[in-house]
Amino acid sequence: MKIAIIGYSGSGKSTLAKKLSQKYNCPILYLDTVNFEPNWVERDREAAKSMVAAFMENESWVIDGNYIEFYQERRFEEADKIIFMDFSIFTCFLQAYRRKIKAKNTTRESMADGCIEKFDLEFARWIVRDGRTQKYKDRYRKICEKYRDKVLVCKNRKDVENLQI
Repeated sequence: MKIAIIGYSGSGKSTLAKKLSQKYNCPILYLDTVNFEPNWVERDREAAKSMVAAFMENESWVIDGNYIEFYQERRFEEADKIIFMDFSIFTCFLQAYRRKIKAKNTTRESMADGCIEKFDLEFARWIVRDGRTQKYKDRYRKICEKYRDKVLVCKNRKDVENLQI
């Protein structure tokens, strides 16, 4: 089973990815761990792409993240299922804020070592406005149209709980 999980920041992509990885007993790749080195330093693009390409050689996988330059098209082509986490702005904001409180001064499993959980004005603005521009909405819409036979859209926690994969 190969599963790609995409969606808005704070929607629960990483949580779902971990759950599905355990359910199907397959390796998981959080693209944030590829994109960042310690202290939120962006990794060299070619090195990052090599990491993703090597991971995708696995027979099965769960990949969490939106990064286009990390073989997004190939991920979608190879995936058996693509899950789009299309949660509301309010839910994403609230979940990200709660995550910050819960993970205060720690690094989540889905982040690179040394990337301490943060919830600053820039990230809040990303959740509420910058990450939801028409450009991003159109991108998700096009993905859902192109891969309609394998896309599952989750708009809330109940949809996630009821996923049939």
